[in-house]
Amino acid sequence: MKKVVLSLFLIAMVGYALVEYISTHSSRVSTNTPVISSNTDMEITETNDVGIRRGNIAPDFTLETLEGETLSLSEFKGKKVFLNFWATWCPPCRAEMPDIQKFSEDEDVLVFAINLTHTEDTLITVNNFIQDKGFTSPVLIDKNGEVAELFRVQAYPTSYMIDSNGRIQYVALGALNYDLMVKEFRKLK
Repeated sequence: MKKVVLSLFLIAMVGYALVEYISTHSSRVSTNTPVISSNTDMEITETNDVGIRRGNIAPDFTLETLEGETLSLSEFKGKKVFLNFWATWCPPCRAEMPDIQKFSEDEDVLVFAINLTHTEDTLITVNNFIQDKGFTSPVLIDKNGEVAELFRVQAYPTSYMIDSNGRIQYVALGALNYDLMVKEFRKLK
């Protein structure tokens, strides 16, 4: 009986230590509630907190484009921004790109296609894909995955729609189609 109690106590201690480790080493972004995914019409509570939930101010970041230009999200406050985290090896990402291109041409939106470069073979693969598909929006290179970690990207693709005040208004885990992009974009301020 003592061995069973001792074993249960040790398992509980290891479990507690693991939970504490994960919670203290999680992303720098506040995530007290889960991210609300696509196809939701729930009311958004706007805050001045920086985070990745709907209603939060989007975390700022700076990345280079494929062309070597440096862009920061904060430079575009006052504009509506569509962030899309993607990779060339991801079939849903590849399928979504033509709709993103059409969306960027048809709407007054700034599209940032953030390539998960740390998961790619080479930048040549990324560059060839973009040229082959005729994608014209800025492609940002997340070499070390730091911005993907900042936004807690776990599904590919993941997209964020940010209003002109810099607040996240829509989050999608998985591929979007053109009609859904337009529908959610037109809700932005």
